[in-house]
Amino acid sequence: MNRERALELINANVRNQNLVKHMLATEAIMRALARRLGGDEEAWGLAGLLHDVDYELTGDDPAKHALAGAEMLAALGVDAAIVYAVKVHNEALGDPRITPMDKALFAGEALTGLITAAALVRPDRKLASVTAQSVLKRFGEKAFARGASRENIATCSDLGIDLPEFVEIGLAAMQGIADDLGL
Repeated sequence: MNRERALELINANVRNQNLVKHMLATEAIMRALARRLGGDEEAWGLAGLLHDVDYELTGDDPAKHALAGAEMLAALGVDAAIVYAVKVHNEALGDPRITPMDKALFAGEALTGLITAAALVRPDRKLASVTAQSVLKRFGEKAFARGASRENIATCSDLGIDLPEFVEIGLAAMQGIADDLGL
């Protein structure tokens, strides 16, 4: 599957534009992490882009989220490594994250929420005015962006990347597509 086909699949299955933006942000972070870690940028990007393709279909049942998406992607002939990464980004399924791509998706998709929230509290509501230092400060504030799992983000250490560098990579990636994100 290529990016164009992935976007068609998203358009057919995802109506919530904020969710689409989250998926685009995750794609950007995954591509940046692939560059940093020597992964396949196209494959990692597709995993990020497609990871929540089933979210609206399974939203009421978290135990099915990512499982349905993985099944959908497998039926379309998507590479098995991408399918598995999509599946294991939902920790509720209990499957281990094995590859760097699996681990990057798990940590990276959670980071998008923290960075987005950090932009939205800025006076201009723009990613350009967000710094890695400000995101790291917000990381320690439990009441800020409660939906952004600090535990998931902190698993960046499983990739051999410390939290400050991980935030820098994620922020730069999202800043690179700020127009697409409306931030």
